[in-house]
Amino acid sequence: MPFTFRETGVVDLIVIEPVSFADDRGVFRETFKAADFAAAGLPSQFVQTNLSVSRSGVLRGLHFQTDPMAQGKLVSCSAGSVFDVAVDLRVGSPTYGEWFGEELSLANGRLLWIPAGFAHGFCVLDGDAVLTYSVTEVYSGPDDGGIRFDDPDIGVRWPIKGPILSAKDQSLPSLADGNPGFRYV
Repeated sequence: MPFTFRETGVVDLIVIEPVSFADDRGVFRETFKAADFAAAGLPSQFVQTNLSVSRSGVLRGLHFQTDPMAQGKLVSCSAGSVFDVAVDLRVGSPTYGEWFGEELSLANGRLLWIPAGFAHGFCVLDGDAVLTYSVTEVYSGPDDGGIRFDDPDIGVRWPIKGPILSAKDQSLPSLADGNPGFRYV
């Protein structure tokens, strides 16, 4: 099996570390293998893959889609490096409201499996970062939602100061605002 699956302490959120094969030409690694993911209890089929390119200092998130279009995401970084964050928004989950962050980069090759019912965001640590995420549901504007990146009740410790934010991300509500988009059970 070319992957190590590591629990994070947040229920169902998994860090995936592929085995890398390096020589004087460079590096080769598998980033997804349906049989290995299925054997680990993770999705083995995705319906859409997205690419995000962001410059240093950019912070995107925290975003999610609600039921019936809630997305699970398999996230990787193929250039630069990011601090990738997931927040458990599943009402009734023993880790509801908890967050986890992991550096993803080309160098470390890590991937993060983020189940449906989580908010997702990231900040770029250096260079232009290229993030790819394969999702279990297609994008649906009416089911799109988000919470503030700096929500004090969640308390994500972002490793950058004064991030570059979109107008949308600057206006997102906090978790305590009772975001009407939360429909997780």
